Amino acid sequence: MPHVIEIVLFPEVLGLDVFGPVEVFHTASRILEQTQGIKQAYSFRFAAAEAGPIRLSSGAEIMAQTDFIEPFQGDMLLIPGGLGAHMMAKNADFVKIIRDRAKQAKRILSVCHGAFLLAAAGLLDGKRAATHWLGADDLAAQYPKVRVEPDAIFIQDGAVYTSAGVTAGIDLALAVVEEDFGMATALDAARMLVLYYKRPGGQSQFSTPLKAQEAAGKRFSPLHNWLLKNLESDISVEDMANRSAMSERNFARVFKSETGMTPGKYLEALRLDRAREILISGGESLDGVAQASGFGREERFRRAFYRKFGVTPSQYRLHFAAG
Repeated sequence: MPHVIEIVLFPEVLGLDVFGPVEVFHTASRILEQTQGIKQAYSFRFAAAEAGPIRLSSGAEIMAQTDFIEPFQGDMLLIPGGLGAHMMAKNADFVKIIRDRAKQAKRILSVCHGAFLLAAAGLLDGKRAATHWLGADDLAAQYPKVRVEPDAIFIQDGAVYTSAGVTAGIDLALAVVEEDFGMATALDAARMLVLYYKRPGGQSQFSTPLKAQEAAGKRFSPLHNWLLKNLESDISVEDMANRSAMSERNFARVFKSETGMTPGKYLEALRLDRAREILISGGESLDGVAQASGFGREERFRRAFYRKFGVTPSQYRLHFAAG
C-alpha cells in the first residue's frame, strides 16, 4: 500500500534532515512505479504551525502545505532536526502537537536532533534512541528515561525510528524502504543516489578527537601533556601514577573520578586520536601508524581501532584521507 509521510516543519529546521529522507523515498517511488507499477509508493505532506513558507537554518525556505489544524492523514510522522528542534522542544504547545499526531501514526521517524522533540513528548521513554553524536550526552542528561546509544547510525525500537546526525536520515530512510518493499528496491535506490546501502561502522568515526585536555582538568594537565609527547613509548598505569606523584591505586581511583575514564582507556583514546591524524594525513603504512601512535603491533592497533570506530583503519583512511 502507498505510504503517506507527514513531515513536521518549524523555523530553523535543517534542510538536509528533510530533503535527505525525502529524496530516498521519492527515488524508491520512481523505481517501484517503473518496475512494479506501484504509483506513489511514498507521498509527502509538509505540515507546520501555519501553512506557508518556513525558513530553514540555511536561510532557504520550504513551503508547508498544511497546518496542524488539519487532522493527521499519514501513516508515518517524520521529525527533522536542526537548532530549531531544541527551541521547539521547549514549546509545550508544539510538543503536545507532536505527541497527539504521533498517536495516530503507525511509525514515527526522527532525524538528528529531532530526537529531542520526541523525547520532550515522552515518545522515547524506555526506548533505545540515536541522535547526532554532538547531542547524545545532552539527550541522555535531559531525558534520563531515554536509552541513548551514542554510536548508532539509526535505531528502531517498536514503532519509533531515530537516527544520528544529518545524513543518517538517509540511512534510516533506506532501512524503511527495505522494510516496506524489500532489499532489492532499497539497493536500487542507494545505487541511483550513489549512496552506501549500509554505511560501515558507527557515528563515532565522524566525531571530533577526544577533548582530552579538557577532560584531564588542571590536576592532570601535566600528565596529559607528557602523554602526548610520549605516546609511541611503552607506558604503564604505574608510569602515569609516578608522573602524578601518586600511588598506583590512588591514582587510578582519582583519575577515573575526575576524567570519567580509567587511565588505560584514556591512554588508548589519545593513541586512537593520534592514529586518526596520521591516517588522514596519509603516507604511513598501517604498521607505521601502529608504531607512531604507541600500539606497537599492527594487529593490536587494528583491533582497538575497529572496536572504537566500527571500521578498519584502511576503511577510515579511504573515507577521510585528504588525498
